[in-house]
Amino acid sequence: MKLFIGLDVSSEKLDTCFLTDDDNLSILLEKSYTNDINGATDIKDAILQFSEEVVFQKIVIGMESTSIYSFHPAMFFQEDEELNELPLVVTVENPFRIKQFSRMFDEDKTDRIDAFRIADYLRLQRFSTSPLKEEKYVALQRLTRTRYQLVCQLTETKQHFLENLTYKCNTLTKELKNGEGTTSIFGSTMISLMTEDYSLDDFANMSLEDLGALLQSYGKGRFKHPEKIANSIKKAVRDSYRLGKVTQESIDIILACIVKNIQAVQKQIKILDKAIEDLVVIFPEYQSLRSIPGIGPVYAAGLLAEIGQIERFDNQAKLAKYAGLTWKVSQSGSFQSENTPLIKTGNRYFRYYLVEATNSVRMHLPEFKAYYQKKYKEVPKHQHKRAIVLTARKLVRLVDVLLRNHQLYTPPRSVIESK
Repeated sequence: MKLFIGLDVSSEKLDTCFLTDDDNLSILLEKSYTNDINGATDIKDAILQFSEEVVFQKIVIGMESTSIYSFHPAMFFQEDEELNELPLVVTVENPFRIKQFSRMFDEDKTDRIDAFRIADYLRLQRFSTSPLKEEKYVALQRLTRTRYQLVCQLTETKQHFLENLTYKCNTLTKELKNGEGTTSIFGSTMISLMTEDYSLDDFANMSLEDLGALLQSYGKGRFKHPEKIANSIKKAVRDSYRLGKVTQESIDIILACIVKNIQAVQKQIKILDKAIEDLVVIFPEYQSLRSIPGIGPVYAAGLLAEIGQIERFDNQAKLAKYAGLTWKVSQSGSFQSENTPLIKTGNRYFRYYLVEATNSVRMHLPEFKAYYQKKYKEVPKHQHKRAIVLTARKLVRLVDVLLRNHQLYTPPRSVIESK
């Protein structure tokens, strides 16, 4: 006999159902516990008590993935020494699959029923038996996911900066992009110019030489041709609309505030990068990923944090599906649809680090560069987006091989022979 324990997890409760796989589908226990160490311990004691009365071939504890709420109970049951002496499996399931399974039954939705349906789902042996991540992977994941969130915040803040900069000088971004000089609108020099006490008329009245000297002063002499950048700025000033004094003062205050926010987030990202690099070196798989040209410490850490132990995945196809890099096939009879959309599920953090790493790898590895260019030319629209995702799918296969075989990257023979 097997025992299946369904946990419906919320911030405060663990609604529990103990279900056996005998002919009668016996419910041994239905009870609500607190979602804390005391409640989890009570569930553990109940498991041990039933195990003394019945010798179970397997005990499966399953719950939906509910972010921070399911983390602690899952780790508690996974790492408990007494429970590990039993034939016990702990699994955290995709809520979407549990929901689809529950839809087959015309019944009310309550926490008690949800716990029963989770146990019933486990009874059908459709659950994943992949081990949960070890603590070191969880620690690394917290760092890499926080970094991802800060990067998203930085991107949004920069966009907000550009929107307000357009009010002050609406052609500046275009002129700097098209000009002969090379500088970024988010470089320290341009940010200083746009947030200091200078109006557009001040720039217009400056000579080209004076503006170039001002640029060199802010840029600490790093510009090779400051006069070209100065010329782009003066052209932008001539072509831009003018604001009223009151609006101009408001925009200047907003830009100054946003700049401080950008600088603060950038500083936080640097702190996280340092912490990530210090932690990731203890992972044995780290060197395998770092051996791939273009993958640095942060990208390697982001991939490792989401993958965890590679043994969690049966093959590279399962790993790609975990990242959401799988395309739906629509086929019926002799009909085969040519439209194969990318699935809308998957781990967005894993997908982010995978795509970012791919974008770097294609700059360093000829075979990835060639593959990207080939896919880029196949369609007239969304070329980069499609090509980089398909190239990321190719990188999944390489990552899977290196991690599964504990080996370093070696270039293909065709690349070696061409040198």
